[in-house]
Amino acid sequence: MSKYFMDKLKRIEVIRGDITRLKTDAVVNAANRTLLGGGGVDGAIHRAAGPRLLEECRKLNGCETGQAKITAGYNLPAKFVIHTVGPVWRGGNHNEAQLLASCYLQSLEIGSQHQCKSIAFPNISTGIYGFPKREAAGIAIKTVTDFLRQAALPEVVYFCCFDDKNFSIYLQLTELPNHL
Repeated sequence: MSKYFMDKLKRIEVIRGDITRLKTDAVVNAANRTLLGGGGVDGAIHRAAGPRLLEECRKLNGCETGQAKITAGYNLPAKFVIHTVGPVWRGGNHNEAQLLASCYLQSLEIGSQHQCKSIAFPNISTGIYGFPKREAAGIAIKTVTDFLRQAALPEVVYFCCFDDKNFSIYLQLTELPNHL
């Protein structure tokens, strides 16, 4: 796993790695509306957490786009999983940016309510949902930075990038040198 701190707040860290292996208070799951697992990070989190996560998610009755819900982390090193449903990219004229920002904000608020000192985010909506990676990263960084300026918790937020492209974009947007 590669790690780099963002200079401005010293509460944001950009990581290249597997979110299912992070020992944090919460990991955020880029879920679909059913919350019952799927592909990408959603499937990886469900596989790593084990079948009890699916059992708990069934009781949540899904989640709307831009919203978030929390469950236990079960077999993950994280205590909690915050499930959020990112928007599908439809050209940018269907409130995609606002919905994506809401995913980050809702997740941070829920994490803060549950006294999470550390939260790790994947690159929400940038996989099969097709949100442009650079635009999504900018929204994520701005939303998290704005939240952290006004909140004591979480103490640290990780942007966990599974692929080199997102990792490079986050490093560029957080004004860090690229040390791949």
